Amino acid sequence: MNQYSKRRQALLYHAKPHPGKIQVVPTKPYATQRDLSLAYSPGVAEPCLEIAKDVNNVYKYTAKGNLVAVISNGTAVLGLGDIGPEASKPVMEGKGLLFKIFSDIDVFDIEVGTKDIDAFIETVKNIAPTFGGINLEDIKAPESFEIERRLVEELDIPVMHDDQHGTAIISSAALINAAELAGKNISDIKLVVSGAGSAALACANLYVLLGVKTENIVMFDVDGMLVTSRENLLPLQMKYAQPGEAKTLAEAIKGADMFLGLSVGNVLTPEMLLSMNNDPIVFAMANPIPEIDYNVAVATRPDVIMATGRSDHPNQVNNVLGFPYIFRGALDVRASKINEAMKMAAVRALAELAKAPVPEQVNIAYGETKLNFGRDYIIPKPFDPRLIAVVAPAVAKAAMESGVAKNPIQDWDKYVEELLERLGNDNKMVRLLTNRAKTAPKRIVFAEADHLDVLKAAQIVLEEGIGKPILLGNREIINELKEEIGFEAEVAIIDPKTDEEDGRRLRYAQSYWETRQRRGVNLLDAQKWMRERNYFAAMMVNEGEADAMLTGYSRSYPSTVKPIIQLIDKAPGVSKIATTNMMLTKRGPMFLSDTAINPNPTAEDIAKIALMTARTVRMFGMEPVLAMVSFSNFGSSTDPGAVKMREAVAYLHKNYPDLIVDGEIQADFALSPEMLKDKFPFSKLAGKKVNTLIFPNLDAANITYKLLKELDSVVSIGPIMLGMDKPVHVFQLGASVEEMVNMAAVAVVDAQEKEKRLKMVKK
Repeated sequence: MNQYSKRRQALLYHAKPHPGKIQVVPTKPYATQRDLSLAYSPGVAEPCLEIAKDVNNVYKYTAKGNLVAVISNGTAVLGLGDIGPEASKPVMEGKGLLFKIFSDIDVFDIEVGTKDIDAFIETVKNIAPTFGGINLEDIKAPESFEIERRLVEELDIPVMHDDQHGTAIISSAALINAAELAGKNISDIKLVVSGAGSAALACANLYVLLGVKTENIVMFDVDGMLVTSRENLLPLQMKYAQPGEAKTLAEAIKGADMFLGLSVGNVLTPEMLLSMNNDPIVFAMANPIPEIDYNVAVATRPDVIMATGRSDHPNQVNNVLGFPYIFRGALDVRASKINEAMKMAAVRALAELAKAPVPEQVNIAYGETKLNFGRDYIIPKPFDPRLIAVVAPAVAKAAMESGVAKNPIQDWDKYVEELLERLGNDNKMVRLLTNRAKTAPKRIVFAEADHLDVLKAAQIVLEEGIGKPILLGNREIINELKEEIGFEAEVAIIDPKTDEEDGRRLRYAQSYWETRQRRGVNLLDAQKWMRERNYFAAMMVNEGEADAMLTGYSRSYPSTVKPIIQLIDKAPGVSKIATTNMMLTKRGPMFLSDTAINPNPTAEDIAKIALMTARTVRMFGMEPVLAMVSFSNFGSSTDPGAVKMREAVAYLHKNYPDLIVDGEIQADFALSPEMLKDKFPFSKLAGKKVNTLIFPNLDAANITYKLLKELDSVVSIGPIMLGMDKPVHVFQLGASVEEMVNMAAVAVVDAQEKEKRLKMVKK
């Protein structure tokens, strides 16, 4: 993607359909006059009076306890420098977005129009009563040091400058584990630091708390090595100024155990790396170009233990591993500050989590057979769902033990459950899905690429590294649309109706006829069908000239599915195909089947649909918990619709006793663990969180998923085809660009799974 296209897409993302990235959403009913009289006058007076009696009641009656201010004056925005408070607002909104999706913390972004330290501090202090915590962001040094120090001292809520401490906390966890793997004692480590700004100084300070000796730290800034004879050093930098003459980086690195880079790209040469001690630890965190390229480093020194700030290499030092959960723990015990004990608790928790067995969901997301603690895995992955339940409690406990917690937690098991529940309200599954697709992108045929939205989706799929599009349709129209949206990358464009495709059409027709000639297919019909894009696309997949197929944007579902069923075989052992939709609900991902194929399946069909859905749920790294839903509960009706669900359950219980499935059951009981446990404690679903609903007919399933999608703005991924031998999937008519991109990721993951199973069969 060229620079113009990137710029245009970034601007459109922030501007449409509504400017900005965060909004305020009501959390209480407001439909009636009674609701409004409670929300505002006269009912609001009662909590006001309670807070006036005891200011701590503000946490009981308002959102203060879950509200963080992300505050900047725009003097050090990303790598853009001093661009002003207004220009910093998109970054602050972005930080607010990360707070919300990773730890369910609400954020107001505050951009302050002053560079004066005293004025800035006074502004923050004056607005502090609104917030439960303060995250300082993108404030230039040395002012940032003084601002944070004074606000920590003068406010009684958590304050942290994430630019300083985030990288320090994450890299400290990495250092603990890297030192262990390298067999190095932290107190003996000789460390060279390239960079002497706020992040580098915060890292050094925390490393010293871990045991690194100050005299073993050699630090460089843009002017060279920090030595005591230099007159331009800040007081905080003087701590790491060494006596004697300044050395070059090449001289200082000889015999060093560790290199920490928070500066600029390519300052550490292969020759310098070779001069380091055995099992060198290299944290090269300049972005997007590290101080030494990862591939160069591992080729130069196979014994290197390396971390970067990049997501495309192992051991990404990503601040999102820290700040959401540190603030979560601090808010939940109503800490008066974030102290060194809390930061160190986060460090230790992250280090230990990297040594724990990794959930299959994380392995799947990163395309790994099994992540294990080692040189390529010294810190957890950002998508690890355990982070909130491990780091936040560690921080909360440290706050309590260090005496800064005003509201200590009593029931830790309940607290962890509450933390995990908070993760149900985001689109984490989409991130996991696309991340997994990127690990092994596949060739995807977009059968309707001469439609603008389909082409937009294909462009995103290519640029995000999800897959490799093959565009079917009128070449002239596709090229015009590509130019319109700035899609300049060279991709395959095929028009099945053109003369230049005569040879391929005939070959496809012959191949199809040979496999179907005894099933009523004649060669002439096969040749005619191959002029149609869906038949042509399906044969591309059949013949191995594409890995997956996507279609359905411009035609009804039944008319689109027909050629696919005609040309693509069912998977071995499958007698009935079906579909499922993954709905990203507030309670987490929920699979609904069958949403598009079978109008009135039999009990046997429903059992098979349940089994295919369960396999798909596992493909996404989740353990399926299936409820066979009906209007009836466990035999309360003899209606045929309820009976067939009961019979399907009986079949599954007998033949697949390890599968967690039960019913027939009403949807509200299935989705309420409390109701289920109270009324039906005998059920296999009791004490479980249902994540899959199997419906008695197409009416119920299709209506349910579309109601959820339209009324509650639930993201829907699907319908996902079940039971096909090849990765072919069909969009809903008029699907959005986002939905098509998500389905492309599903198609790639499906192709990866089918490829994996084929290899296992061949073995």
